[in-house]
Amino acid sequence: MARSTARKRALNTLYEADEKSQDFLSLLDERIAHPGAQTPLPEYAIDIVKGVAEHRKEIDGLLNEHSTSWPVYRMAVVDRNILRIAVWEMLDNAEVPNKVAIDEALSLAKVLSESDSPAFIHGLLSAIDSDLQVREQEAQEVAARADSAERIADLVEREASGETGDIAEVDTVQAADGVQAASSSGDTTALESEENSLDSMTFEPLSALEAEAVHTQAQHDEQ
Repeated sequence: MARSTARKRALNTLYEADEKSQDFLSLLDERIAHPGAQTPLPEYAIDIVKGVAEHRKEIDGLLNEHSTSWPVYRMAVVDRNILRIAVWEMLDNAEVPNKVAIDEALSLAKVLSESDSPAFIHGLLSAIDSDLQVREQEAQEVAARADSAERIADLVEREASGETGDIAEVDTVQAADGVQAASSSGDTTALESEENSLDSMTFEPLSALEAEAVHTQAQHDEQ
């Protein structure tokens, strides 16, 4: 409830500044210094206004990119600022799940906007949410590939310097990373293939000759 109230107070500030073509932070400073008859702005309301002001270009860019009806400047003033609050929470407030940000935006729209605004706001925010999920998955895959490359480079360097280890570990790392990538992408066929590859690589028994060679090498190392 406290955050819902803070969102509404933040919306009031953003709406007033937008209507007056005043800088968001300028009006925020005025409201903090002189709250008038209202209680002081909640801390979260201040965070929202500051966040929207600081990331306005990125937020409006996402709204324009995904809006199939109107560019931001042609949207109703109350609607575009409801959207700005929700997109800021989706982008920059990890404490608020995207679904909650969308639901809170709809609650404001149902009370303060025109009758057709909730559907418009829901569709636009849902499209942005889907896009952000794709971007997050892609970022995770890039990070996983970078980590895999670093581990493989380390294994190759150890093998080249004669340290204990086996260059076959590189294949194990690659197979394990393939399992992780297939799992994150939901590709069950690729996942089964990668798991089979990993199983055969990791648990294939040594032949008699290989076992004898390992034993001989171990005796040599002890001497």
